[in-house]
Amino acid sequence: MIVATWNVNSLKVRLPQLLDWLAVRCPDVVCLQETKLDAPVFPVQAIEAAGYRVAYSGQKTYNGVALLSREELTDVVCGNPVFPDPQKRLIAATVRGLRIVCAYVPNGQAVGSDKYAYKLEWLAALQRWIGDLLRANPCLILAGDFNIAPDDRDVHDPAAWAGQILCSEPERSAFQQLLRLGLQDSFRLFEQPAKSYSWWDYRMLGFQKNQGLRIDHVLLSDALAARCTVAAIDRDVRKLARPSDHAPVVAEFDAG
Repeated sequence: MIVATWNVNSLKVRLPQLLDWLAVRCPDVVCLQETKLDAPVFPVQAIEAAGYRVAYSGQKTYNGVALLSREELTDVVCGNPVFPDPQKRLIAATVRGLRIVCAYVPNGQAVGSDKYAYKLEWLAALQRWIGDLLRANPCLILAGDFNIAPDDRDVHDPAAWAGQILCSEPERSAFQQLLRLGLQDSFRLFEQPAKSYSWWDYRMLGFQKNQGLRIDHVLLSDALAARCTVAAIDRDVRKLARPSDHAPVVAEFDAG
């Protein structure tokens, strides 16, 4: 089973790229973030024509998450039941007995700002919810744009980013607390090339210079991590004209 996460940074702009990518890579489940589309204009028909069922929680201009699956999506939940939030950042569903949560974690803007405080509060609430889900669902996947580079291996210039947003100690601690619930970072289950990133700033030739961060993650419960065979970042999509600033991240495992 192949599960992917991708911050498309506007599904309206990136829909042709998404459809092409689905046809080539054939993932079983895809978690999308930053769709930036409200329900009336969500491209359900185009996605279904590509062979995928879709559940989405949309928001005009900002945020927005979606789950695409080759098989039926059941028990769909939008948002975090323990943290009411008007921002559309979470969607969960069950596919083939797996509970899958797609998350778009707040960016936080700057350390010490109100948005940073909101990010940490949001992450604390996510931990509470995921802890409950794991107790009921031993086969669980939490995937998405976490807006956190877990450690210095995930940063092109650790000295420049030290203490900054996406790399601050409270953010990294929140990520580790998620792992301690019983999740594993699929990418780090395997030996990976140095300087592997999933996001590059559009400015200053960030991608061309590989000045990026690894902030998109597929976290697997221990039961699934034991069956994971592949984890990778698909950089090819980032090379296209008018790409998202994020690349898809993929994990493959024996679903049992």
